[in-house]
Amino acid sequence: MKINISFPDGAVKQFEKGVNAMEIATSISEGLARKVIAASVNGETWDLSRPINMDAAIQLLTWNDASGKSTFWHSSAHLLAEAVEEVFPGVKFWVGPPIENGFYYDMDLGDRKITEEDLVKLEGIMLEHAKKNEEFIRKEISKQEAITYFSNKGDEYKLDLLNNLEDGHITFYTQGNFTDLCRGPHIPHTGLIKALKLTNIAGAYWKGDEKNKQLTRIYGISFPQQKELDAYLLMLEEAKKRDHRKLGKELGIFTMDDDVGPGLPLWLPNGAIIIEELERLGKETELKGGYKRVVTPHIAKENLYLTSGHLPYYADSMYPPMEMDGTKYYLRAMNCPHHHKVFDAEPKSYKDLPYRLAEYGTCYRYEQSGELFGLMRVRCLHMNDAHIYCTKEQFADEFKAVNEMYLRYFKIFGIEKYVMRLSLHDPSKLGQKYVNEPQLWLETEKLVRDVLIETKTPFIEVQDEAAFYGPKIDVQIWSIIGKEFTLATNQVDFSQGKSFNLQYTNADNTTSTPLIIHRAPLGTHERFIGFLLEHYAGKFPVWLSPKQVEILPINDQCLSFAKTVHAELLENGIRASLDDRNEKIGKKIRDAEVAKTPYMLIIGEKEVKENRVSLRVRGKGDAGPFNPNDFMKKIKAEIADRKSGE
Repeated sequence: MKINISFPDGAVKQFEKGVNAMEIATSISEGLARKVIAASVNGETWDLSRPINMDAAIQLLTWNDASGKSTFWHSSAHLLAEAVEEVFPGVKFWVGPPIENGFYYDMDLGDRKITEEDLVKLEGIMLEHAKKNEEFIRKEISKQEAITYFSNKGDEYKLDLLNNLEDGHITFYTQGNFTDLCRGPHIPHTGLIKALKLTNIAGAYWKGDEKNKQLTRIYGISFPQQKELDAYLLMLEEAKKRDHRKLGKELGIFTMDDDVGPGLPLWLPNGAIIIEELERLGKETELKGGYKRVVTPHIAKENLYLTSGHLPYYADSMYPPMEMDGTKYYLRAMNCPHHHKVFDAEPKSYKDLPYRLAEYGTCYRYEQSGELFGLMRVRCLHMNDAHIYCTKEQFADEFKAVNEMYLRYFKIFGIEKYVMRLSLHDPSKLGQKYVNEPQLWLETEKLVRDVLIETKTPFIEVQDEAAFYGPKIDVQIWSIIGKEFTLATNQVDFSQGKSFNLQYTNADNTTSTPLIIHRAPLGTHERFIGFLLEHYAGKFPVWLSPKQVEILPINDQCLSFAKTVHAELLENGIRASLDDRNEKIGKKIRDAEVAKTPYMLIIGEKEVKENRVSLRVRGKGDAGPFNPNDFMKKIKAEIADRKSGE
């Protein structure tokens, strides 16, 4: 019996029922078969050896695919567990998932402790097993058989996991002498793992509950080539120097305070300057793009979020309600419902569309305390948010314009590597996780995909990560050192227009509901400034630097001229300061370099006589003498051009 296999490029080929993804890859080319490590079958990641018995859409996954990496790292976690069981007989395992960069496994070692020396030993054993090309063998097993297996091992952790699993949906995976309860998928064999590093030992409470026993967690990362591991370790060393939490403190950008609360950053004067410059850029760009600016409240009645659909589904991520006069109010976790009300405040006709609303709106989200991380995961967010209300015919041009805005921003900030993650719905979850509009889902996903293809924008597709009201694009960017960040989102909404009964009048006097595009090209101040701190290593380009110029008089005899230059810079809108401390010029220069000030103007007696300044450039040293007016023209041109930096 033949089945139809659909490929991402639209091609459809017939294969015998029971064919597996490796056989499909081999039928295309031997080279592809050597690279493929897993497959997406109807949106679900499968082992390459798993038989396909029905018509299916397939994507062959390699190391370069996010799901491919995830499968590779999940298999590496099992390889770690195999080595640990060999060194520490009787160990009990909890869970070992892939994470953003690598994997971990939680385990109960009893009274034993793992040391740094043990990690080195475990790495060696893992590589020995990897070289044996041990196959990952999947076996479907009954719940009772699984219970018997782990009861005999005395493993209460796996037995607890089994409590929540249904019979008929349980699988074991075995490689070498190690067997684990696991739903998979896995790479074909351990031989694909050529390089690895166990990076950290930590404690982790069972199920994340501090009332439970503390388990040992081992973190690691692995790669298909040694050179990739070497590059990653170099990146880690550089990333430590660029940690935005460290730089944020050193440069006076932001602080956290227990009395204010976790995840609620306080922006210091230098940070406020960066925020103002980013907002200026955003507002200028949006003005040219035809956006109208609005300001909306930080709280709203419960009913607003019931209408939008965010309640009750999003309640866990919202601060608890406040009650006044019998009415519940919530701190807003998103700006969209407020903007919908702005759209609805006045009648609209087709001539008003596209109608673009923009706001740097403040939102509050109750992220779990264990997930908070510097500026990257916070509870107070200032979002570069906007909503575009348009017709279906206008959608492609509007969505394209938003993507072009992203690309202009990337150029300004020197972001060269990026990819758009097109997040799609899961048809099996309609009416639960997603709005139950199957035809609209297919139509809007196609609209977005077509725009990305037409504009030759690099993108990947990810199943089951859409917003509940429509498909979305998550913008993934990489810093100069290759560290990946999620910058922003661009979402399509075919649901809330109906929920809020938003309408516009057509030329024939009938009414229609607009499509809505949610977009935030600069993301939040918090996440984007955290990214920029690490991207630039704190050395912001001139236009974005909190302090652009430091004036360094050599002695008090030069102070009068230095004050004149300082005043002229301030009058021309240049952020300059005067270091009039009674210190040697060498120390003043070192302090300005540590503060990462782009330009230093050194003024000695010779400069006073010649009405000049001696220019010094951050990280580059002496740049020669300048007339103050010529320097003024130079720096103003740099600021106006918003050059990306050094």
